[in-house]
Amino acid sequence: MARNTSTDPKNSRGEGSEQSERPVRSEPSVRAVRAVRRPEVRLPRLEPFGSGELESEGDYDGVEFRELDLTAQEGRGARFMDCGLYGVALDETRLGRARFIDSVLDGVRGVGTDLAEATLRDVEVIDARLGGVQLHASSLERVLVRGGKIDYLNLRRARLKDVVFEGCVLVEPDFGGARLERVEFRDCVLRRADFSAATMADVDLRTVAELDVARGLDRLAGSVISPSQLLELAPAFAAQIGVRVESPGV
Repeated sequence: MARNTSTDPKNSRGEGSEQSERPVRSEPSVRAVRAVRRPEVRLPRLEPFGSGELESEGDYDGVEFRELDLTAQEGRGARFMDCGLYGVALDETRLGRARFIDSVLDGVRGVGTDLAEATLRDVEVIDARLGGVQLHASSLERVLVRGGKIDYLNLRRARLKDVVFEGCVLVEPDFGGARLERVEFRDCVLRRADFSAATMADVDLRTVAELDVARGLDRLAGSVISPSQLLELAPAFAAQIGVRVESPGV
């Protein structure tokens, strides 16, 4: 039997299939920052709190606290569900391990408020004036902090998920060891922020009006900044890795 010699030797080597087998090179894709899920608080008709004092492990459901002085009161472990706090003084108020759920804190003020290990879920904090507030080891989920000024905010080892800081001023906030996931700083001021040992995922810093990182610059992995912010932080980044920046001939 005659051997068929009409076969193209190129095809016999599989050259015709090389194009399909060759790996396709593609440009690396840039993953967009996942959007923050904002709280949607719709309060029911509220009942006024009255003139009593907070109670540890107290249960407050659908209660309105308006223009009250709760200075140095004890509310550890209390539960606030569908509550509104308006213009309330919280100086040295002890609210450790308290739970705020579907609630609004509007115009609250105070120094040394203790909210250590507290839980805030679906909460709006509006125009707060606070100093030295303790929120270490706390859990914040779907929280909006809009307007106002908070000095020395302690969020060490806290867990923040779906949190927005909008149009507010944060002076020396401490995020040391905190976990930030889907957190947005929008049109706000961050002065002398401490991110030491923090971990980040989808943290948006692009619209921060003033970005001043005192410590933990190396922990910004997982965040996104703007080109102008990169230029502003370039000297600090260079110093972080031991690079000196000098003009030629110096």
